[in-house]
Amino acid sequence: MITNKITAFKSVVVFTTIVLLSFSCGKQVTAVSESDPWKKMDLVIKSIPETHFLDKTYNINDFGAVADGKTLNTTAFEKAIKECAANGGGKVLVPNGKYLTGPIHLESNVNLHLEDKAEILFSLNPKDYPIVHTSWEGTEVMNYSPLIYAKNKTNVAITGKGTLNGQADKTNWWIWSGGKDYGWKKGIPSQNDPNNREVLVEMAEKGTPVAERVFGEGRYLRPNFIEFFECNTILIKDITVINSPFWILHPLKTNNIIIDGVTVNSHGPNNDGCDPEYSQNILIKNCTFNTGDDCIAIKAGRDADGRRVAIPSKNIIVQNCKMIDGHGGVVIGSEISAGVNNVFVENCVMDSPNLDRVIRIKTNSKRGGVIEDVYVRNIEVGTVKECVLKLNMFYNVYGSQTGNFIPTIRNVSLENVTVKNGGKYSVWADGYKESPVENITLKNVKIQKVDSLYLLKNVKNVKFIDTYINGNKVEYKE
Repeated sequence: MITNKITAFKSVVVFTTIVLLSFSCGKQVTAVSESDPWKKMDLVIKSIPETHFLDKTYNINDFGAVADGKTLNTTAFEKAIKECAANGGGKVLVPNGKYLTGPIHLESNVNLHLEDKAEILFSLNPKDYPIVHTSWEGTEVMNYSPLIYAKNKTNVAITGKGTLNGQADKTNWWIWSGGKDYGWKKGIPSQNDPNNREVLVEMAEKGTPVAERVFGEGRYLRPNFIEFFECNTILIKDITVINSPFWILHPLKTNNIIIDGVTVNSHGPNNDGCDPEYSQNILIKNCTFNTGDDCIAIKAGRDADGRRVAIPSKNIIVQNCKMIDGHGGVVIGSEISAGVNNVFVENCVMDSPNLDRVIRIKTNSKRGGVIEDVYVRNIEVGTVKECVLKLNMFYNVYGSQTGNFIPTIRNVSLENVTVKNGGKYSVWADGYKESPVENITLKNVKIQKVDSLYLLKNVKNVKFIDTYINGNKVEYKE
């Protein structure tokens, strides 16, 4: 009995010690992350696995491809990719030349590699694109296949210094947007017709199963360019992407992605450069974005569909990138209903009279979502048209966008940012009384040639530390 009591006493002491140590360690980790969130970024980068491929090459010319820019090579790409995957993976080589094709569907352990002067031209015939499970503006749908697509694959890459050319312009895909600036005229069908885009939105609100949301022919919803759907361990490196029908790089429910040295140059409607959606652990570095919409736009689903999926996008890192034209340099939203957190942006250059904002968060009470922990440092801005930092809970590009899902925006920090031509506002933040935009910090920020210092409405805990606007140190009291 004495032995049992002693053993029991020791067990209690050990258990209590473990609990106390665990509690103490938890507090220490929290304190470290709060004092230096950039250490969290370093941990995320180290956690992203690299792709690895067998040293085998499958030249698409050996599978019947013809580099004349006219012959449709869809079958040759398919055969080469399947042969490569069946033998354990390797490199599917696209030699120098112009190759016309329909959609390319990738497999696990395959690296699609373009030689320097290789150009893949994608078909402009919608009938070449089968219906697949995809997503359109944050809503899952059965629609035209993306131009390059992978679903439920692991260890996949697109590499090389060649060019992916979607061939979209005002005479084909872009007309479907319904925008007069993109070739649309009255009488031409578009996504805005009554049975098209709005029907998809209504289906999602009603909870219609995705398998029953069948669009495609006659519905005029343009395909994404590159989409990895429910994939893991992805590399996109060195390629140039031009003339996209719609969103350009779209990781969807995909984790552990490195996008390195990619050039995106596409000025069509909804031509976001990169749209990570429901995705985590993403490193975007050494890239150039020159786009018709947001350069980078982090997404997390639209309205009811986002709340159904309920996967936040998080641990997204942007380093050493160049942003030229675009609605925003790094943007979060508006399809953001599942939430976004842990976004890190550093060492970027942004400069164009056609760049509307540097950092932007856009949502509303239909979208909702919790957006938090956004850290930005070491940014050089030449010219920006509207705003350096814009945080908006009343985004309404599609008309009335009010609902019962009041969003949260908190913990946004800008440090070591210089702006030569600051546009209309340095900071523009607009929250709800019941949900103010919280914890905005600008530290060592210098903005020149800006029309107004700031527009702040329903905000809480805003700090300007060693921040100068038009040469004057900012003194702000709530």
